Amino acid sequence: MSSRFPPPLPPLNSAAILKSHGLRADKSLGQNFLQDPIALQRIVDVAQVLPTDTVLEIGPGLGALTRHLAAAAGRVVAVELDGRLIPALEESVAGFSNIHIIEGDILNIEIAHILHTEAYLVVANIPYYITSALLRHLLESTPRPRRMVLTVQKEVADRICAGPGDMSLLALSVQVYGQPQSIAKISAGAFHPAPNVDSAVVRIDLFREPLIPYDLLDAFFALAKSGFRQKRKKLRNSLSTGAGKTNKKEIERVLTEVGISPDRRAETLSLQEWQMLTARMNT
Repeated sequence: MSSRFPPPLPPLNSAAILKSHGLRADKSLGQNFLQDPIALQRIVDVAQVLPTDTVLEIGPGLGALTRHLAAAAGRVVAVELDGRLIPALEESVAGFSNIHIIEGDILNIEIAHILHTEAYLVVANIPYYITSALLRHLLESTPRPRRMVLTVQKEVADRICAGPGDMSLLALSVQVYGQPQSIAKISAGAFHPAPNVDSAVVRIDLFREPLIPYDLLDAFFALAKSGFRQKRKKLRNSLSTGAGKTNKKEIERVLTEVGISPDRRAETLSLQEWQMLTARMNT
């Protein structure tokens, strides 16, 4: 019978595994396999995985991180889009009995259908092209995770954690649900094949409830999208053309009432100011 905890984990050689299975990394899927054991263990430590935890891993690839997670967690549910990798993944994690592998697109999967707990963690090494969509899917899922630890391109990590002055729609979309921190940098050489840029580990601790009331979330996102759709424009212009408003004077009046200069631009507003503006425009 297989043991939940196999002997200490030897590093995986991604290049050798791919070759033995007749595979190549798929650039269109953003496949860069993290294989540095120090970086892998650092991610598990940042996530503060406990033996009682269920962890959802997205994009397990060849299983390097999956093994480290399984050694720390009670259960790991690993969702892999690329069916070509499944045999190699199963081979890499064969010594563990607490890993459940699902082939599928996480963006098309209802979290409640694959997890039966309300206190799970998400750990993932995700490609740039699905970052925004994946974050929105996870943050709006039921149940939501209590913590997410994501390895993303460093510039994406900086955008997620940005404050007023460099705020983006991505930052707002995350920070309304939780507190992000950029924890560690991972060099390109820790991956195979090596990407063109360095990566960073972002930890997001989710709030019990989003900072915007549920009944105003749609209005909040619609307003923010209007502001950032033409972010070089002053708010009096971007909001009057993008928020369903045609009266620039009305926009100016509302902005002034909540203490926001109509001459400011979207990236300068704090989350709290977007919150006030949303509330005022929906009263």
